[in-house]
Amino acid sequence: MNPRPQHAPLTQFDVDGDELIIGGMPLSRLAARVGSTPFYAYDRSKLTQRVAELRKYLPPEIHLHYAMKANPMPAVVQHMAGLVDGLDIASGGEQRVALDTPVDPAEVSFAGPGKSDSDLSCAIAAGVVLNMESAAEMERIALAGKALGLVPKVAVRVNPDFELKSSGMKMGGGPKQFGIDTELVPAVLKRIGELGLDFQGFHIYSGSQNLKAESIQEAHEKTFALAIRLAADAPSPVKSLNIGGGFGIPYFPGEGRLDLEAVGANLARLLPDVKKALPEAKIVIELGRYLVAEAGVYVSRVIERKESRGEVYLVTDGGLHHHLAASGNFGQVIRKNYPVAIGNRMASSDLEKVSVVGPLCTPLDLLADRMDLPKAQVGDLVVVFQSGAYGLSASPVAFLSHPGAREVLV
Repeated sequence: MNPRPQHAPLTQFDVDGDELIIGGMPLSRLAARVGSTPFYAYDRSKLTQRVAELRKYLPPEIHLHYAMKANPMPAVVQHMAGLVDGLDIASGGEQRVALDTPVDPAEVSFAGPGKSDSDLSCAIAAGVVLNMESAAEMERIALAGKALGLVPKVAVRVNPDFELKSSGMKMGGGPKQFGIDTELVPAVLKRIGELGLDFQGFHIYSGSQNLKAESIQEAHEKTFALAIRLAADAPSPVKSLNIGGGFGIPYFPGEGRLDLEAVGANLARLLPDVKKALPEAKIVIELGRYLVAEAGVYVSRVIERKESRGEVYLVTDGGLHHHLAASGNFGQVIRKNYPVAIGNRMASSDLEKVSVVGPLCTPLDLLADRMDLPKAQVGDLVVVFQSGAYGLSASPVAFLSHPGAREVLV
């Protein structure tokens, strides 16, 4: 019988005796500092290290943007703003947070379908680049700019005629609510010139959460070829080419780490030809999850040990209302466990098979399903790793009206 696949080794956080160390502080002390559980904690040193790792392996010409939708906590965004070259936003609320940072608004780009008239006016007034999702949105942008007496900065978000193979979410290829279909882009580019909009370039994003370097390499090659082809119809030279992100992290048993060095080497091989064809274009990689997910943990406290027909349940004060993704209800087809630990019993070898559940009156409230964990008692701290992205802001926090979770950057 083949052994059950294990989670990829998680070495980003130190352990001192029984205690997990987050932000240089033992977990139990951090919990006392926060004052209550559940909470999310994001380790600023790990955020800094991840950006440094990317700078090491990606060509120096690459501009790195933080996609705020992964984690819009203002303290996290402020920290990331000091490390990256720009921010990518997906709502008016994120725009307000972005504009509070030192990042030049011209290095902030706004993507997403269904932008309101207020969103468009605020972005134009601020000087944010609008990634246009449709021809209709382009006309609305032009009207808003005319009303303000300003020339809007725009980029065309392209729905490519290919997809990122093996990606967790398909963001391009086939019919999509995102972007303008490749075959319609030439007419849109002509209309941009007629409207007198300030054309910045293209945003081409085909998929997310990919762990296969070869798939990302192929997507980069196709993205560059598509951008060069579309640039022939552009009303002015391409100033910016956002090739998206899609870099994945390991969440589930059997998953390995992305070979970042191979991705960077392939980009270095491709860039000379791209710069020759698009000499004025800065090349942007937009990352969210890859930058912040592994720097964060979700912490809840055991409030009861319960046995039911031979199975042990750890009932905690946290659950899917704070961490929908860890419960398996954020896009998983077959539920798989996030990496989980008892954060104040890290050195214990006294293991038992348990399920970790929250306080919600639904069987969906499951944070760990029959995992081998150190034997825990009431008061112990359950930690869900890989929780720095798509955590609290991606969860139904009002569901069943339980208390919220705090967030801290340490």
